Amino acid sequence: MKPIRLMSGFFTVGFWTLLSRVLGFVREVLILSLIGPGPVMDAFVAAFRLPNMFRRFFAEGAFNAAFVPMFAKRLEGGEGAAQFAREAFSALAFAVLILTALGMIFMPGLVWLTAEGFSGDARFDMTVGYGRIVFPYIFCMSLAALFSGILNATGRFAVAAAAPVMLNIIVIIAMALGAWMGGAVINWLVWAIPVAGVAQLALTWVAASRAGFPLRPSRPRWSPDVRALVVIALPAALASGVMQINLVVGQLVASQYDSAVSWLFAADRLYQLPLGVVGIAIGIVLLPDLSRRLRSGDDAGANHSLSRAAELSLALTIPSSVALMVIPFALVTVLFERGASDVDDTAAIATAVTIYGLGLPAFVLQKILQPVYFAREDTKRPFYFALVAMVVNAALAIGLAPVVGWIAPALATTFAGWAMFACLAIGARRYGDAAKFDARFHKRIWRVIAASIAMGVALWFGNAALQPFLGLPWIRAFALILLLLIGAVSYFGVGQMIGAFRISEFKNALRRSKNP
Repeated sequence: MKPIRLMSGFFTVGFWTLLSRVLGFVREVLILSLIGPGPVMDAFVAAFRLPNMFRRFFAEGAFNAAFVPMFAKRLEGGEGAAQFAREAFSALAFAVLILTALGMIFMPGLVWLTAEGFSGDARFDMTVGYGRIVFPYIFCMSLAALFSGILNATGRFAVAAAAPVMLNIIVIIAMALGAWMGGAVINWLVWAIPVAGVAQLALTWVAASRAGFPLRPSRPRWSPDVRALVVIALPAALASGVMQINLVVGQLVASQYDSAVSWLFAADRLYQLPLGVVGIAIGIVLLPDLSRRLRSGDDAGANHSLSRAAELSLALTIPSSVALMVIPFALVTVLFERGASDVDDTAAIATAVTIYGLGLPAFVLQKILQPVYFAREDTKRPFYFALVAMVVNAALAIGLAPVVGWIAPALATTFAGWAMFACLAIGARRYGDAAKFDARFHKRIWRVIAASIAMGVALWFGNAALQPFLGLPWIRAFALILLLLIGAVSYFGVGQMIGAFRISEFKNALRRSKNP
């Protein structure tokens, strides 16, 4: 994959991810407005986190970390990629089907393990009920993740990136119908989740078939390829499990405080926008690219791809992090404060957004460095590093809770993110120059930081000047847009002037993404 193709792939995935996250904001706005922070929303968040947690554990985490490099190398070398995909599909479908059945049966135990603070009040029974409705989503999304991996490995990024858009569209329509018809919006919301899962699975299944991989269910076989896949996937599964334990620890702490689960969920949605558009997008495109380059012995090309991915990612991430820390209250007020969500909720969510913003670069850097290991089929070291991050997260979340209260999970997540990045960066040194950022990256990154600081100053003064308008319901959206424009103009203007990047590079990659 040529560098320009790598960048165009990133912008293709980034565009669809951005659309998904924007629609996700609409979804969260409706949830906060029509349901609002409280017992019902806490129960939904805890229930929906269960299939998402296992999806990241089995599919997007462990399975794809092993499957994509192995599939990409077989595809590049013409070594039976289709047969490997069929065997992997059958094995994954069988495993996740059993997991889904067990989850449905033992849902009360899962809820107790992940939200023990709900025990003894109405939230527990609601979470169990909602959980049994939404848990089958994991089956659809795990298989959709496999098809997405096939599409990404073949360079067809658009459909795989567009699939998550369907979830938000279906959920938004369902909640709007529920509000219009006067029913309980929460019921429309929870039933929309499995419907969206079926739609996403159908979309990626058809796209993979058109790409030349028409997979059908069959009896799983314990073939040498499946055995090798499991051997590589198991450490990645353990690593993903550790990361999910971090989420569970945070939710366990937050569940002890009224509305804290809802506040952290809303803040998480806000910082996930740049993380999804930048970090996750570049990781999706980078993994198959590095796998192919390493197979062909192109270490110089692998180094160039890694450096350009990091350079572009941080050029977009660092200013996003600064914005989340400088104007969190303005962002949360405009996006979430309406209906059942009031100014106290806004203040709490904004506090969490500031803390998550501090950790955003670490989360993105993890997405860039993990493919360095996975492309070499090394999943053991990321597991060891994840254990370190888990210890940091648990110690801080539990230890700080008596001191700072419900905000402890956000602080723990941020510090654990930086600990995980440090481990990945130090561990990657064993791979030599191919796993290091080049001279151009080191030259530009300090200029990106300088441009971001200049933008932060501009945003601070702009926020102070526009504060009277940000408090007016009918004008605040336009005031926020103006504030964001001030940030964008100051950042890209200063960045171009001091050589942090060339705007023409973004234009060329965008142009190529529209005409792949």
